[in-house]
Amino acid sequence: MDGSEDEGFGYWIRWQVPVCALIFIVPTAASMVLISKRKRDRLNGLDLWIPCWRKLHPLWLLIYRATAFVSMSWLLYQMVSVDGAFVFYFYTQWTFTLVIVYFALGTVISAHGCWMYSNHLMENEESGGFLKTDSESKSTTATFRTNKIRGTIKVQSRHQQEEIERRAGFWGYLMQSIYQTCAGAAMLTDIVFWGLIVPFLSIEHFSLNMLMGCMHVLNALFLLLDTALNSMPFPWFRLAYFVLWSCLYVIFQWVLHACGFTWWPYPFLELSTPWAPLWYFCLALVHIPCYGFYAIIVKLKNSTFPRLFPHAYIKSY
Repeated sequence: MDGSEDEGFGYWIRWQVPVCALIFIVPTAASMVLISKRKRDRLNGLDLWIPCWRKLHPLWLLIYRATAFVSMSWLLYQMVSVDGAFVFYFYTQWTFTLVIVYFALGTVISAHGCWMYSNHLMENEESGGFLKTDSESKSTTATFRTNKIRGTIKVQSRHQQEEIERRAGFWGYLMQSIYQTCAGAAMLTDIVFWGLIVPFLSIEHFSLNMLMGCMHVLNALFLLLDTALNSMPFPWFRLAYFVLWSCLYVIFQWVLHACGFTWWPYPFLELSTPWAPLWYFCLALVHIPCYGFYAIIVKLKNSTFPRLFPHAYIKSY
């Protein structure tokens, strides 16, 4: 719809506007209350950088995360170089950027973990290298790396054990929260894109190309591969962060349109249609299965892999 009806005060006094506003304000408020009242779960710092596979060195997880960060950053750069800052008008690029932030933070934390790992190995070797045989030394190294009991790694001294078992700080909890937000958002992005936009919706300024297709595949693929390697927990209550992320995007779009923008990046965000409340309600509702689908993947990983690979997989939580 064009003309004055798409602009000005008249557009915002439609009956659909307060109904749609209520649909995303209620989940936003509920998510904030849940986050404020929920007692923060204990997060072992080791789970952020130790792989869930017994003989996989933490360095490989570091290399993978760095590779994912560089690859996705290059794709985003290519997209921005073609379309400019306009690409951030879309939820896809918001989520894609958030996944990049996750892998950047994961790379830094993995690098710090590998540095801790190498320091402890050297301390162990220096303290017992002259008294142990080669076989004992290898056994100690393997034990340090893989013998996780209730999410901890046994080392020689109590001081070392307390240091390496310390609870994750701000950056650790931030990394886990971003990880779970990305998981739900990537599922939502790809389901809406491949299941709704591509086959059914014709959107102005939209044309499917190789770069766009790669972005809507690699965001979830890189996360799933990271999930297959990492030891991070996936509690349900962090669905609240995913909901807040999507609500932030909706608020961003509403603010832009209140400032004079008349074009919506997704037709189902348009407020002038009488179907708008139904679209908004469906979008709010779909967050649950999107997040739940990823949570099921993590649960299947922790229930299936120990049976299939009893000597290789380490269930840390």
